[in-house]
Amino acid sequence: MSLIANLSEEHRDCLQEIANVAMGQAGDRLARLLDTFVILSIPHIAVMRPSDIAMALQSIDSRESVSGVCQGFIGGGISGEAMLLFNDTSFSDLAKLMKYDDEMDHQAERELLMDTTNVLFGACLKGIGEQIDLEFSYGSPMVLGQHVRVSELLNLSSNRWDYALVTEINYQLEGYDVNCDMLIVLTDDSMDILLKKLDYLLA
Repeated sequence: MSLIANLSEEHRDCLQEIANVAMGQAGDRLARLLDTFVILSIPHIAVMRPSDIAMALQSIDSRESVSGVCQGFIGGGISGEAMLLFNDTSFSDLAKLMKYDDEMDHQAERELLMDTTNVLFGACLKGIGEQIDLEFSYGSPMVLGQHVRVSELLNLSSNRWDYALVTEINYQLEGYDVNCDMLIVLTDDSMDILLKKLDYLLA
């Protein structure tokens, strides 16, 4: 696991605090957009293989049907992937909140996924970048799948890395059946720069 294995408890705590601030900013942006209260979990940070992620998700039953979007990002020697996984039960309430009046077909669901993803990814990655003094550029968001099991969804990106540092946070909307998990995946290539950034913050 090379550099990923060098992540100390101090590094992990620092990264958790960075993620907490960034994801709080993203949650606040979503709350303002939807005019509702967003409930956030504490970020969970772990070194994982792709096959570990489905089991580790805090709130999504691995048998449940989900839809997901991913987006790559890169900046200052750190690159990774952000993923957002939605419980399929979320769509009807999400449509109400986003004031979608059209019938919820496959295409409308894709638009909802993309709109929510843009808000959360943009705010969260910007928040992380600001704290470690980096500016990220982003790839185009891509729908990983709609109405499939978590394990199938994650298999689509599983051949890209063996081990990665995964930060996971759960977002829920109070009073609505909207539940999503955001994952930020950093591979070994990014760890040298990341550890230096964390050491600087911890000094």
